[in-house]
Amino acid sequence: MARYVALFGSINVGGNRLKMADLRAAFEAEGFSNVETVVASGNVLFDHDARPTRGLEEKLTLMVHDRFDMSCAALVRSRDELAAAIADNPFAGTNEDRIIHTMFLDGQPTQAQFEVLATDKWIRPNERLALGDRSIYIDFGDGAADSKLTARMIERRLEHKGTARNMRSIARIVAKLDEEAKG
Repeated sequence: MARYVALFGSINVGGNRLKMADLRAAFEAEGFSNVETVVASGNVLFDHDARPTRGLEEKLTLMVHDRFDMSCAALVRSRDELAAAIADNPFAGTNEDRIIHTMFLDGQPTQAQFEVLATDKWIRPNERLALGDRSIYIDFGDGAADSKLTARMIERRLEHKGTARNMRSIARIVAKLDEEAKG
């Protein structure tokens, strides 16, 4: 069995309210094991037979839609992929961890798609972007609250679904996985 993390977009924001206990129960009903949630925003740790994460993403997206009538992206990553989202983020340590994000994507955008996003007129002068592996790294400068650089805008420009987590949240999930591994 391999350990994975599902990062759901649009859960417990806007009108998509979902109790983490209900989400855990849905995972268990679908045959996933050792299911835990971390923070109440759609981060689920689970065990499953080792397989490509793309198939797991499709299965989880359908599960949430069928069981809860919610449309949201489910992005699946391993512990090492999450740790890389911290280590590879060129903005790490240059601003507050709550302002530096990784947006995990359901595929790899082209350089041309990224350039369209990075040069968009709505990006504030103090906001920075970098392309990652099935992700983009974002420094929101003064904060994400007033930014026009929304998930919807990013998804439209890159033509990929995604969900973002700040450095602090990613570090908490990696720490939880490391704690579990120590037993």
